[in-house]
Amino acid sequence: MENVSGGRAGVTERQQVADIVAERIERLITDGVLKVGQALPSERRLCEKLGTSRSALREGLRVLRGLGIIETRHGSGSFVARLSAERDNSPLMHLFSTQPRTVYDLLEVRALLESEAARLAALRATVADLVSIRRRYEDMVAREQDIRATSAEDHARLDHDFHRAISEASHNAVLVHTLQSLSDLMLSSVFASVNNLYHRPAHKRLIDRQHHRLYQAIMDRQPERAERIAREHINSVRESFIEIEQEEQRLIRATMRLEGWN
Repeated sequence: MENVSGGRAGVTERQQVADIVAERIERLITDGVLKVGQALPSERRLCEKLGTSRSALREGLRVLRGLGIIETRHGSGSFVARLSAERDNSPLMHLFSTQPRTVYDLLEVRALLESEAARLAALRATVADLVSIRRRYEDMVAREQDIRATSAEDHARLDHDFHRAISEASHNAVLVHTLQSLSDLMLSSVFASVNNLYHRPAHKRLIDRQHHRLYQAIMDRQPERAERIAREHINSVRESFIEIEQEEQRLIRATMRLEGWN
């Protein structure tokens, strides 16, 4: 990689070098190579990777600290900072998280974004991406062998991690970070799916088949097929929720009639 350290530079040149170093680290973050909360490599390793001097690296890190992109903890090193609030406490997000009907809207958004992520993953995934997707898929399948031995929260997390690995393999930074910004809501929709559908054998078998087909389509580099399966998977979860809700409403009406409410 081209050396960006320079020799004895003036203040302006040193600032330019620091900006170049900062931009390269920013690119590693936006590309998902360095993730939120992850420790940055040692100064020696970063200097080798970026082809820069230690002084230029430190200047670049200072720029990123000023922007709030990294944080340095005394005695622990530098870490990628949380790029958005840990939780969005706006009234709108409160309504989203407390109104059950919102899960349908979220599933519509997931169908749009994740189907495109699956298409791009099938086109762009590197060998390392495919390894990550395979590991997440195998972790999910292994824990699903005994549904009673794993909590709904753990199942939801494994399911979510599988879909997240696919989105990261899209190599579209805006798409990845958009999905990441919806992480809490996304996880809540996955938890709702696990909680409502996993104990229903027919629904569980369908979800398992869809996960397998999605995984295979990406591994086989079939973008159109991956896109279609991802969309069908999430839309079928949405339709299942609607079906369950209608069943519950019928049960409520029948119970009220039985108790003489009409």
